[in-house]
Amino acid sequence: MYRTTARWGEHRVLAGAALALLVVLAVLLPAGRATRGAPLAAAVPLSATGANAAAIDGVPDAASAPNNLPLQIFNVTSPRGVVFSTPGIGFQVSAGPTNPTATPVEFGNLNPTYPTIFQTFSPPKLFTPLGSNLTDVTFFVAGSTTPATVSGFGAVFTNVANPNTTSIQYFDFYGTSLGTFFVPATAGGKTLSFLGVTFNAGERVGRVRITTGTTALGPNDAPPGTNIVVMDDFIYGEPVACIQADINCDGIVDIRDYAIWHQHFGQTPP
Repeated sequence: MYRTTARWGEHRVLAGAALALLVVLAVLLPAGRATRGAPLAAAVPLSATGANAAAIDGVPDAASAPNNLPLQIFNVTSPRGVVFSTPGIGFQVSAGPTNPTATPVEFGNLNPTYPTIFQTFSPPKLFTPLGSNLTDVTFFVAGSTTPATVSGFGAVFTNVANPNTTSIQYFDFYGTSLGTFFVPATAGGKTLSFLGVTFNAGERVGRVRITTGTTALGPNDAPPGTNIVVMDDFIYGEPVACIQADINCDGIVDIRDYAIWHQHFGQTPP
């Protein structure tokens, strides 16, 4: 099951079990199209009405465990307009079941207990930062270096056991926080959770910071002190570039840009 909150001011939150990812196509990003599991060689082009996804399951063996994930893979190899960064040492996508190096699935190469606690939403692969539990996702016009914004962003998580620890923080194009939202904790083993937020009053998302669990991968999962969390699919709106006088970077110069200008007229940066 999933739950949707009422609109909190200027955004809508969708959170709960990972099956809500299917609902998000109709609720969070209307007229959307998911591409989870699609092979990288068959990347679905962005469209004016589409939702977009980083297809973790399509990452080839050469870019999966035990190898690190190329940071630009979803903006160059498979141009979907997202670039990952982390304060850690990189990212890894878990190995598939028939990989040529016989690497254990679900990050069993990092800790042999992990396949007993992690669950895929769309098999067979998962995603994680290495050396940190922080992931920054920045948006670009697909296949370019042109910064862009999106209307909303969501992700699937596995093994969220501790409340108020795993979260997504949203920032606008200028780096101002639009809020931090926590992923619902789910009791039991091999669980899935989903969190997605869309903004509906002209705000646009230029970057998100994802905090997964309480520590980087490596130790055993031992709640309540330690909670190891990794991710599956990502879904987000079409990345749109800013144009001159488009203050909220939604691709249109309109009255909402004037309202933002009027609200902040005369202010100086902190």
